[in-house]
Amino acid sequence: MNYNSKDLKEMSNAVRALALRAIRTAGSGHVGIVLGCADIITTLFVNFLRRGHDRFVMSAGHGSALLYSVLKLAGYDIGDMNNFRRIGGLPGHPEYGMPGVDATTGPLGQGVGNAVGMALGAKINRSDSFVYCLCSDGDLMEGVAQESIAFAGRYKLNNLILLWADNGVSIDGVAQTDLDVPARMVAAGWRVITVSGYDFVRINRAIVSAQNSDCPVFIQCKTELGHGSSLAGSHRAHGMALSDSELDKLINEFSAPHGEQVWRNVVMEQIPVIGAVRADVVPNVSLPELDRDVSTRELSGMYLDALLNAGATIIGGSADLGGSTNVRVASSHDILPDDFVGNYINYGVREHAMGAIMNGLMIAGVRNFGSTFLVFSDYMRPSIRLAAMSKLPVVYVFTHDSVAVGEDGPTHQPVEQLPSLRMVPGLNVYRPCNGAEVIFAWRRALTEPERPTCIVLSRQKIARIETPLGADIGRGGYIIRSAAAKNVRATIVATGAEVSLAISVAKKLGDAVQVVSMPSVADFRMQNVEYKQEVLRGTVIAIEAAASAPWFEFADAVVGVDRFGMSGPGDMVYSEMGFDADVIANDIKDKIR
Repeated sequence: MNYNSKDLKEMSNAVRALALRAIRTAGSGHVGIVLGCADIITTLFVNFLRRGHDRFVMSAGHGSALLYSVLKLAGYDIGDMNNFRRIGGLPGHPEYGMPGVDATTGPLGQGVGNAVGMALGAKINRSDSFVYCLCSDGDLMEGVAQESIAFAGRYKLNNLILLWADNGVSIDGVAQTDLDVPARMVAAGWRVITVSGYDFVRINRAIVSAQNSDCPVFIQCKTELGHGSSLAGSHRAHGMALSDSELDKLINEFSAPHGEQVWRNVVMEQIPVIGAVRADVVPNVSLPELDRDVSTRELSGMYLDALLNAGATIIGGSADLGGSTNVRVASSHDILPDDFVGNYINYGVREHAMGAIMNGLMIAGVRNFGSTFLVFSDYMRPSIRLAAMSKLPVVYVFTHDSVAVGEDGPTHQPVEQLPSLRMVPGLNVYRPCNGAEVIFAWRRALTEPERPTCIVLSRQKIARIETPLGADIGRGGYIIRSAAAKNVRATIVATGAEVSLAISVAKKLGDAVQVVSMPSVADFRMQNVEYKQEVLRGTVIAIEAAASAPWFEFADAVVGVDRFGMSGPGDMVYSEMGFDADVIANDIKDKIR
């Protein structure tokens, strides 16, 4: 049923009243967007959004009260609006997993990237669903949004409709958007439609027209922040600057019993929610026997190719580095703007957009991974954090994992990235040292129900090491080289490329030294005390080509990297930074006497 302007006006007023009441009760929130954008979101939810089929993203996540109000009136079971911004109640910004909330938003620009990923996912899944996204001036100032907008234009995502609440102000005053936002959108391959954000007829027509476009559509909705209040049009209207008495007055003015009744009719017409289907089956494949030393990025590429050849339904991609990260393999086939049948996405040099789009793809039910160099994980860090917060099991393949990158110098040599990623709650981080650990990391990542995973891989070739038969990689750390003597005087713990180095050091220190490979610090941390004591015996020395401080959780001494690297051949830089078996053995001899 298509509702007319009179009904829509009453319904949007009911939305305003309920949202303002929640903000008034909480004593905090964002009034400006509630007053300014209620007509837009009401029209969209009532006349267009097919529940369980289409998706809506509130990229302007500070408008959570507005979104919750619409969801509540539309019959979603979101809880009590009086618990807005209270512990255990409705969160201050939308969080994925709540009924009707399709993305965790608030960090501006992220929702735009998520919406692009959802639209791409719908194309891959051959769905005729639309993705609608409401964004603010602030969203369009963020780089992640602009990266994502450019990607959507190149991929001609005509199932994506972005509605811009164009009010010209942000928190500090005049909005610092582009001087000509519509021109930028056209240049990015979008169609632009301009309407008043308070004209229900024109909003309706714009969305109908957008649904029949051959490219993504940007609807510029001219609005006023804090519309109808004493601070209308002022940047002060953004937050909670209105007095309690004025809020009470506005709540009374917008109270609309008829609007609430019409909303109840919408609830009766709803379509049941359809859950996303995620492919969790990983084919049982192995790596070929090798008679040469290889990098872990090569091992990862071999395993990935075998998975895809065996029919794994995963979508991969890279920020223009697929050949270097070894994720663009022989079995990869590009997804193109006119053909979404492939399994590989070229994101271009857009790490942050890649992260946000990956999250959207996962929400759309598409198991996926993306890759870049480890040092550039910093560019996509906010998206990684939100993936962990949203419990989205996306996979990040980060290669070139240490100063051994070599000639490209300190700009490309990660130091602090690896330990900082390990600090993100709910994020798996694996740094494998051999084929067995590479396979374990991939299988764990692709079967995870709710944790994103980083697989951290070397550029340089490393000596072949076998994981002992019966060793449990899943415990995070295990003895990969036992001491010959019964009385273990020292344990060297290492990860990734440093495991082979640690074994060389152990051989120089005698029979009483064992080596532990710890591909997952988090998994090892979860083990019981007895297992930790069994594995970490004697003096414990950690070796890892990354910042050293975190290792003192387990180690008595650490060989790490606590300064930026240098330019030169990788093996020489590695040695110059202290990763030399003779140097390390001589340095720690006194520590284990």
